[in-house]
Amino acid sequence: MAANLSRIFRGFQSLRSTSFMKTQLIHPPVSCSFRTSSVCSILSLPLPFTSKSRDFSLPNSSWNSEMKRLYEHYNSQCEVESEDGEKQKGLWRRLPSYNRTLKYASGGVYLSKLIQSKARLFTRNIKEQGAAFEYVLFNNEEEQRCVCIFQAGHLLEGPPGNVHGGAIATMIDTVTGIHATLLSGTVMTANLNINYRSPIPLGGTVQIESSLDRKEGRKTFMSCRVTSTDGSKLHTEATALFVSINVSTMLLG
Repeated sequence: MAANLSRIFRGFQSLRSTSFMKTQLIHPPVSCSFRTSSVCSILSLPLPFTSKSRDFSLPNSSWNSEMKRLYEHYNSQCEVESEDGEKQKGLWRRLPSYNRTLKYASGGVYLSKLIQSKARLFTRNIKEQGAAFEYVLFNNEEEQRCVCIFQAGHLLEGPPGNVHGGAIATMIDTVTGIHATLLSGTVMTANLNINYRSPIPLGGTVQIESSLDRKEGRKTFMSCRVTSTDGSKLHTEATALFVSINVSTMLLG
């Protein structure tokens, strides 16, 4: 075990000499997000991706009409047209989503071999479209809000005809974790407190909204609500605490 850890550490030392690792370990970008079982997911890195990488946040044939409608609603606000007809950045930004960002990022091929090359992001590991977690996130930096449109597939059943509570908790952890990462850099979940109010039907679409409560040193406190798409019904509400961590410490264990 010690020998294996030593080889891995030496591998990371050699990677640190590349621009990729210098960027990630010395100056981690705010948009970078790493995930373990309790840490927010990798969403996007300011690096070139190969044509093989699939952005799971883009619409597919399994999305229902409500999912598509809300996607268009927020996506249309990502870019606005000025009075003189020029395109400008809007208040919202769609966040891309991959099943294994390290595998596709420059320099990540070698890195992914060191860190379980067969690993996949939990919410993006089902090949069948619409079978499990279908979602897309939009971030509003100015208002410090993050909105997720979530469609629950048939593999997420808990009580007959309804979504499993664990699947709902996974999405809350994902959304608040991603949002906390955008606000505070790389973080890990320290506490997640959930109150279930009403069930979510399988195949239904809900809106998950995360907002910042406060920041105290390394701690980021978040609030989250899961509602019907029109906001009239509260399904779940939660609070979460995330703690900022050092990227290299997390990768090396």
